[in-house]
Amino acid sequence: MDHPERPGAAPTRMHAVTDETSKIVDLVLDYSRRRMLSTDTPLDKPISEFELARLAGRSIDEHGIGARRALSLFEHVLAPACITTDHPGYLSFIPTAPTKAATAFDLVVSASAVYGGSWLEGAGAVFAENEVLTWLAREFGLPASAGGVFVQGGTLGNLSALVAAREHARFTQRTAGNAAPDRWRVVCSAEAHSSIASAARVMDVDVVPVAPGDDGMLRGDAVRAALEEHGASVFAVVATAGSTNFGIVDDVASIAALKSDHDFWLHVDGAYGLAAMLSPLARDRFAGVEHADSLIVDPHKWLFAPFDACALIYRDPEAGRRAHTQHAEYLDTLTETSEWSPSDYAAHLTRRARGLPLWFSLATYGGGAYRSAIGSAIRLAADIAREIESRPELRLVREPQLSVVVFERDGWSREDYATWSTRLLDEQRAFVTPSSHAGRPNTRFAIVNPTTTFEQLVAILDTMR
Repeated sequence: MDHPERPGAAPTRMHAVTDETSKIVDLVLDYSRRRMLSTDTPLDKPISEFELARLAGRSIDEHGIGARRALSLFEHVLAPACITTDHPGYLSFIPTAPTKAATAFDLVVSASAVYGGSWLEGAGAVFAENEVLTWLAREFGLPASAGGVFVQGGTLGNLSALVAAREHARFTQRTAGNAAPDRWRVVCSAEAHSSIASAARVMDVDVVPVAPGDDGMLRGDAVRAALEEHGASVFAVVATAGSTNFGIVDDVASIAALKSDHDFWLHVDGAYGLAAMLSPLARDRFAGVEHADSLIVDPHKWLFAPFDACALIYRDPEAGRRAHTQHAEYLDTLTETSEWSPSDYAAHLTRRARGLPLWFSLATYGGGAYRSAIGSAIRLAADIAREIESRPELRLVREPQLSVVVFERDGWSREDYATWSTRLLDEQRAFVTPSSHAGRPNTRFAIVNPTTTFEQLVAILDTMR
């Protein structure tokens, strides 16, 4: 028996490289290879906790059940109780569709034991991630000096950007000798993502929701009224570049133009939609993004990376560093240098090098392949919208701008949509959930997967007759 508490003790069997270790690695890699190369992975669906407990039984005890049994339990019981998010019939929320290269390299990131929080410990990984961030910043029209970090997701990205925005406002006011307002405020569309309100609660600031136009777009004239009403208490304005529910892009250019008369930080929440700026089919919709002080885009959405990755980019990275660098004696060796440490640019410290799978995929396939894949989803959304319009029982709620298509079935209640959605999943045809807008029930296709076809979508519409 090993006694790890003794000085010089041999490593425990969990860490020693043995024949058993080799077999475990082979098992895991074999399953991963089969899963990554599979072309007929089912959608699967959730089951009740009671049923999972019955099927899975107890897997954790003092002795372990062994790798083979544990992997079999995952493959045959646990995984089938999870909906497959990269399935072409996954059309709810915002799907994911990682490239095979990105998924495979995700294994490499874990296997390499790379720490992505500091330049000192992960210079090579940080360098590669920064190459991706620089490429994205250039695509979005930001200056060459722009930079940032990959964080967990859009919620953390928005929070980190708004924390930097408020710190910048505080810094500006202190420098000018002005008193801080009683309450800080952030202005955004009334249809902005829920993470903006979540960030405001965490920061203890107020949200000023501004009604968008009938088309869902927030415009500068509406924002101007909010700025004039609340004055210097507004530290940031958030523009949405592809709303989650409809894929609507705000009129960023008219909002950015207000910066000439009002002092605020412009943040662009492009978690889902900003990736469409890479396609010539949609680039014009994003005029004004080049004036952003910060922005986010989630590669695990429409940039074909695995969960979880959000690119947070600052026009002036020093503003992010000033807001987020953590100070402690044991961190002095990191914070007292000018080296680029990703932990300095968001509300985190320990971090996985989560930008590397995207780096590997981009390096493998090239940016042109990404433009083509994004463009195909935009065209497919437009095609299925025309099909919906041709059916008398269906109605578009809004004309799609990007790749989200929202529509109604005449005469259907919330219960009808829910029953239909359940049937689609039970039949393993598709995962399409009910939604709503302005109190009316509807449903939506969120299209990002290049393997989703027009014929698949038409077959789903046929089930609504």
